Amino acid sequence: MSDTLSDIILWRKKRQSLLTLLTATATWVLLQVHQFNFLTLISYLAMFIVASLFLSGNLLRLLGKAPPDLSRVGTSEKSASEMGNTIRAWVEEGIRWMFWVAAEREWFVFVGTVSGLLLVSRVATSIDLLTLLYIGIVTGMTVPAMYVKYQDKIEWGEEKLKAQLKSYYDMVDEKVVKKIQNKVTVREEKEKKVE
Repeated sequence: MSDTLSDIILWRKKRQSLLTLLTATATWVLLQVHQFNFLTLISYLAMFIVASLFLSGNLLRLLGKAPPDLSRVGTSEKSASEMGNTIRAWVEEGIRWMFWVAAEREWFVFVGTVSGLLLVSRVATSIDLLTLLYIGIVTGMTVPAMYVKYQDKIEWGEEKLKAQLKSYYDMVDEKVVKKIQNKVTVREEKEKKVE
C-alpha cells in the first residue's frame, strides 16, 4: 500500500480523507436514494465540467487574459500501461488462486473458499454492489483509524476474550469430548474381549 493511501485511510491527511468519504457518500446518495442512473450521473458531471470550462474560458477572454493551457491534460502512455499491467496482474492472481484452491488437496481450504463465496452470494442477494462498496469504503476509512487510536484497549479485550474462550473450550473438552472418548475406548475394549 502506498504511503498516500495509508495516510488517507488512517486520517493523517484529513482533507483527502474527508473528501474521499464525502465523495463516496454523495455518490451513494445520488445513485441509491435519488435513484440516479450511473450513466446519467456521469453525463451530468461531464456537462458541468464542459460548461464550467466554456464559461471560464469566455470570461477570461472578456477580461483580456489568456485562457489556461489544457494541452498537458491527459493520461500518459506510461501511466495507462502501468494501470493495464496492474489490472492484468490482479486478474492473473485471481485465476491462479482459483486453480490453487481447486487443485489443493486440503479439505479446509476448499470448504473455507466455498463457504466464503456462498456468504458473498447471500450478502449480494440482499445488498446491491453500490451499497456494498459504500459500506466497504466507510468501514475501510473508520476501522483502521479506530484501531490505531484504541489499539491498547482492543488488544486487552482480545486477550481477555481468548482467555474466556479457552476456558469454555477446556470445559467442553472435559465434559463432552472426554466422555465420548471414554465411551469409544470402553466399547473398543469390549469388542476386543468378545473376539
